[in-house]
Amino acid sequence: MFAREIQIEQFDNYPPEAKRLAAGHIALLRQLPLGFLPLLLKELIVYDWKFPAERRELDKQFTYLASLSTEQLAREMSSFSGLRLSPELESFDWINKPGIFSEQLSAHLWATHQIDTFRAAAVDYVHKVNASERHEPLPLPRLGIVLVGQGISVNKHPLFRKLRPQGVYFKQVNSENAHKLLSNLLNERARAHPLPFGHWYIDGSASNVEFYSGVTSISYASLQSVRAVLVDKIEKAYESGMGSEALRTMLAEMRPETLGAKAMSGDPILDRFQISLLTEGSGTQIYSTTFVQWAAREALRRAQPLTLFARFAPRQRERSMKEVLAGTLLTPGLDPEGSLIDADMGAYYTWLNQQRLSGSGESRFLVWFEDHNEALAIGPAVAQGAELNRPIAFEEILKQLA
Repeated sequence: MFAREIQIEQFDNYPPEAKRLAAGHIALLRQLPLGFLPLLLKELIVYDWKFPAERRELDKQFTYLASLSTEQLAREMSSFSGLRLSPELESFDWINKPGIFSEQLSAHLWATHQIDTFRAAAVDYVHKVNASERHEPLPLPRLGIVLVGQGISVNKHPLFRKLRPQGVYFKQVNSENAHKLLSNLLNERARAHPLPFGHWYIDGSASNVEFYSGVTSISYASLQSVRAVLVDKIEKAYESGMGSEALRTMLAEMRPETLGAKAMSGDPILDRFQISLLTEGSGTQIYSTTFVQWAAREALRRAQPLTLFARFAPRQRERSMKEVLAGTLLTPGLDPEGSLIDADMGAYYTWLNQQRLSGSGESRFLVWFEDHNEALAIGPAVAQGAELNRPIAFEEILKQLA
């Protein structure tokens, strides 16, 4: 089926808000080529479960495309229209299964040496969409906070080496009341600037802190029963001889209700997000450090929060997949030392992902070796590549990031 033939009834399986958006732009959708339209529908079909920032991004695309004249739209889509698609792709149910179509399209473009043409067209399109709208200033600078090293008494691993060129490395921090100061800071920012999914707390174990209702809080431990169900399904899939592509499709189709919805938050957007962390991330089901790193990455990429507080915890020791799937997932031996190395790198990746967002020049970042005297701060008022060897109170560091 070609785009010009689509009818609004064909979107009946879409959730309400997604179907409303499709109905309001049905004339536009009919003008888009098959090398582009299903990729747009891949985002549209999950519109109801997107974060506000993601919805704005998709709304912006529709606004931009709708602003073009017929001739302008044809020129904008010319590179996508020129892609040579197979009859199998053209006959595929790309309206109801745009995600699977996208995977098959990618494989086809690689096999037919058209991937470079597609990428160039996609990059050009994104630049034009972004340039079409004026960016509003943030209500306050973004702040990232990362805690590493929980459970470590003595450490011989040099910390924050990749981050040190960006800020000040504090070597004699008085961390008394640091946990309370950080949780209060997160609550204060959430109260002063209440935004849906604008302030996050991510914990690698169980969150034992009560946060203000405006803080989105998730933890590795709270998903224990969900992870157990998921790992059981993966184990059975392996035993049945299911291939990797089929397994990936199975994971992509997982929903909260199939993995124990009662164990989750009850917020459909947040529950879908947590399921995606476990089904799209590699190792997030098994290693808490991987879960925190991936959750921080995805929260920054998708929700684009003003505040992100991530706390790493000891993960289980590495073992073979056979051992993991043998039923020992919930009673692992912990590896605090290895977890610290993971978390140190995770803190660096979290900073990188924060820097990809708007307002990066004004953003702040703090990483602390939990319950120890080492920390590192990055911000406009903080020197780069510096070390401070004298004692300093935790409150003084936070003032530098205000």
